[in-house]
This record gives sequence, C-alpha cells and structure tokens, in this order.
Amino acid sequence: MVLRFLASRPVVRRPGAAPARPRRRSPLAPYRRLFAAPGALAFTLAAFVGRLPGSMLGVSTVLMIATVRDSYALAGAVSATGVAVTAVAGPLLGRLVDRYGQARVAVPAVVCYVAGATAMVLCVHLGAPAWTLFCCAAGSSGVPSLGSMTRARWAALYRDDPAARHTANSFEQVVDEVCFMAGPALAMVLCTTVLPEAGLITAAALLFTGTLLFAAQRRTEPPPGPRPARGRALLTPGLRVILTTFLATGAVFGSMEVATVAAVESFGHSTASSAVLALQAAGSCAAGLVFGALPPRGTAGGRLVTGVAAMALAVLPLLAAHSLATLAPLLFLAGMATAPTMITGMTLVHRQIPAARLNEGMTTVYTGLLIGISTGAAAGGWTVDHLGATSAYLTPVTAAAVAFAIAWAGRSRLRAGAAPPP
Repeated sequence: MVLRFLASRPVVRRPGAAPARPRRRSPLAPYRRLFAAPGALAFTLAAFVGRLPGSMLGVSTVLMIATVRDSYALAGAVSATGVAVTAVAGPLLGRLVDRYGQARVAVPAVVCYVAGATAMVLCVHLGAPAWTLFCCAAGSSGVPSLGSMTRARWAALYRDDPAARHTANSFEQVVDEVCFMAGPALAMVLCTTVLPEAGLITAAALLFTGTLLFAAQRRTEPPPGPRPARGRALLTPGLRVILTTFLATGAVFGSMEVATVAAVESFGHSTASSAVLALQAAGSCAAGLVFGALPPRGTAGGRLVTGVAAMALAVLPLLAAHSLATLAPLLFLAGMATAPTMITGMTLVHRQIPAARLNEGMTTVYTGLLIGISTGAAAGGWTVDHLGATSAYLTPVTAAAVAFAIAWAGRSRLRAGAAPPP
C-alpha cells in the first residue's frame, strides 16, 4: 500500500533545485531524419557515382585534345560546342523526364552520351579530322541531369514536409560542391599521369554506371506527371528572374576560378591553385550543412535577395588580397555565401512551377548556371590577359553586382509568382 501511495503522488521539483535542462538537438538530426525514408540512401549514393563525372567532362575533354593535338584553341572550341548543345538538350531532356519518367529517359540518354564520348576518344586517338571532334561533342552533350532528378525525388518523398525539403536542398548543394571540388582534380590526375584519354574514359564509365544504378531505384522514382499544358516552364515570370540571376551567379563562379588561378600564380605559388580553390568549395559546404540544419526564416524571395547581396559583399575584399595568406581565408568566407543562395534559388524553382514540370524547370536553371560559368571563365580570362592578375577579381565583383541588381529588381515577381509547394 505504501508503494502504491508513493507511486500515485505527483512528482514535484524540490524548492531550490535546478530546473531540468532541455535536451540539446543534434545539428545532424534533420539529416538523419531525411535519410530515414526507405530507399533515400540508395538513390543518393547511386546518383553521387553518376554526378561526380559531371565536373570531370569539360576538364577531361580539354586536357585530352590539348595534349594529343597540341592545341588549346581547338580544345576550347570543342568544349564550347559541347556546352552550347547541352544548353539546348538539357531542358528538353528535363521535359521528357517529367513526361515519361526518370528511368525511361535517363538510360537511353546516357547510352547516347557514352557512344559519343567513345567516338570522341577514338577520333582523338586515331588522328581523325578536327571537324569530327565537333560532331562528337554535339553527339555526347545529352547528359542526364542526375542532380535535378535527385531533387525531384526528395520533393516527391517529402511533398508535405517543407522543413525536410529545405534540408534536402541543402544536402544536394553540398553534394554539388563536393563533386565540383573532387571531379576536376581527379580528371587532371588521370589525364596527366595515366593517359590523356583516361579522364574522359573514367568519367563516361562512372556516369554510365551511376545512371543505371540510379534508374534501378524504382520505388523512389516519382511517377510521370500528366501531359503538361502548352508553353514552357521558362515562361513563368518568377523562373525567369531566377534563371537570369543564376546566369550572373554562374559568371561569378567561372570568373572567380580563373581569377584565383591567375592570382595564386602571381604570388609565386602556382602549385597551390587547387588547394586554394578547394577552400572556396569547403566554405560553401560548411555553410550549406549549417543552413540545412536550421529552419528557414522569412520569405524565400527575401532570402534569395539577401544571399545574392551577401555574395556580392563577400567578393569585394578579394580585390585587396595581395598574398596567399590573405587570399585563402577570404575565399573561404566568399564560398560561405554560395550554398545558401543556391539552396534558396532551388527552393524557389520548386514553388514557381507546377510539379509536372519540375525536372524541366530545374534543368533549365542549371543550364543557365552552366552557361554563366562558361561565359564568366571567358570574361575572366580576358580580364587577366588585358588588365593583369592584380585586376583579375574585377570580373566576379561586377558579375556579383549584376546578380544582385537582377534579384532586387525581380523580387516582386518572386513574391507574386510564389505558390505553395506541390
């Protein structure tokens, strides 16, 4: 009876006793919850195998042609042809994915790419005429966008959970940064120490394997949407703002890479270029992980404008860097503004277009980013050649200012076009 009486009494804190401390939430808790969904880890790992080659293709092609044919001009022209055709083929593939499903489009697309890449390697190795290289570049540009398809899977898995979608977009941006950090380095090692063709062969093999493994994960594949109405996702006013902002943002990335290489060489540390560029990607990775673990605040349009403004401000101090010791931490800080901006941009893409056109919209935006990177790299190279390495960062500073101006001018369209996520 005494035990029963004691058990029935309410638990009262003793006077003067310290209140119980709330349990601290682990910063990794949102990511653990994200991968609790069945099949999430499997399609993420498969997609990573296929996404890593994306940043290897351009470097591998340029190094292979420049080494074997002894012409950087030819290598750059062939690479530019591939980028131009990809800009057209990417959104079309995204539209087909929305209509027919990921596996039915990605597998034939990667088979076509591997055929074109194999033809490119054979033409370079056997000394075929230069025009054949342009044909191969055009034929191998239909690369399936596994990054867009993984984001579409997250959106389908957590269609009713905005917090989980925010964490998923953050994680995907970190994966992009890791790929862009590791891919070019791997390509350079393969092309310079194994064979000039080894980089492209390895990239094609990884892309083929990763795409097949990803397509095999059918239980997490979103079902094809209904036949979309006439018109394109690009006609959405809000999406046009995001696309043009990403074009200018891509120009920041492309020109900053060229400017950093030129600046490091002018400091007398040419071998440290890769490590210094990796610091920028590391800053973006760190910011992306933290940003994904925190709940988003304010409107997505406001966060995009704030992120682009932070990116423009973070690039400015690079103009005053006159040694490797000052450049390295400034690049790390500049990289920290990248991930939140890109994550918010992709969140807005989800909200600006219908679910039946999600892949088309994301692929269109990423294609714009790719074009911006190529244009920025060319503009950055012109700046270095004509104004010198000390003025190399003028191009990314200008591009960042343009990106902010576009985002600021279009902020009302982002608010007006925003709709609840599908």
